[in-house]
Amino acid sequence: MQDQMGGRAATHVPQRRFSARWRQAAAPYVFISPFFMLFLIFGLFPLLFSLYLAFHLWSPIDGLGNWEYVGWDNFKLALDPSDQFWVTLKNTVYIGLLSGLPQHLLAIPTAYIIHHVFRKWQSTLSTLLFLPYITNVIAISVVFGLLYSERQGLLNYALTSLGIDPVRWLGDPSILPVSIAGLVFWRYFGWNVVLYLSGLQAISEDVYEAATVDGATGVQKFFYITLPLLRPMMFYAITLTIIGNMQIFEEPFTLVGQNGGNAAAGLTTAMHIFNTAFRDQDMGYASAMSWLLFLAIFILSMINNYLFSRGNR
Repeated sequence: MQDQMGGRAATHVPQRRFSARWRQAAAPYVFISPFFMLFLIFGLFPLLFSLYLAFHLWSPIDGLGNWEYVGWDNFKLALDPSDQFWVTLKNTVYIGLLSGLPQHLLAIPTAYIIHHVFRKWQSTLSTLLFLPYITNVIAISVVFGLLYSERQGLLNYALTSLGIDPVRWLGDPSILPVSIAGLVFWRYFGWNVVLYLSGLQAISEDVYEAATVDGATGVQKFFYITLPLLRPMMFYAITLTIIGNMQIFEEPFTLVGQNGGNAAAGLTTAMHIFNTAFRDQDMGYASAMSWLLFLAIFILSMINNYLFSRGNR
């Protein structure tokens, strides 16, 4: 009898140890499981569902059961040279260049001056420059819409005060991309300055002191020390600009939408996808254009990566 009791106790001890070890090993995964569940529902599923939609013809008003497989037809339609997708892609790249290049060409020297000349005011200036980035984009677009107003805008008021004819900032197709780019530049210029400031802080002051001893001027320090050592941050900042500008939506949508509809010159690819999906109810075609836009962003990012990596060889 005692042997039986001892045998049962001996078998229960390993089982309890195994159970305790299993609970201890599984506990971390249980705690992080909410993240993975939310990621699967709101991250991975929409991505795979959009890829599935890209090969089908479907409208939400038809219900979930009415799917029509069309193969690559949606992609062929978007890649047709006469399709509006190419026009919107051209607009997107043009607006991105108008707003992106000045951002970095001015943000780098601005960050350099703040870091070396206004070091005591660096925190205050960084905060002021960063405010447009965290300001509500709808409010910003409304304010810029008032600035760009043809009759009551402050910009045209200043021009007429100087004897210059008013400009149709939002009505002229040739000027509309510049107006949108001005808004995008104002919003993200400070963000890039803050990025470059963080990169400048990682550069040791000993390098500048050694250059000073060797007789280097401020301009020489900037071109031969700051720019080469700032390349990793430049690559990161330009990559973010490419990704953001190729998906630009809020700024042109609010500016163009509140001033006479979606003018062709200000219609970006993201706006075209939005209109196709939710106005025209053509989810398959919109999904195909979304994946083509992703491919365009990927190609531009790889080109940017190649240009920066080539300089390090």
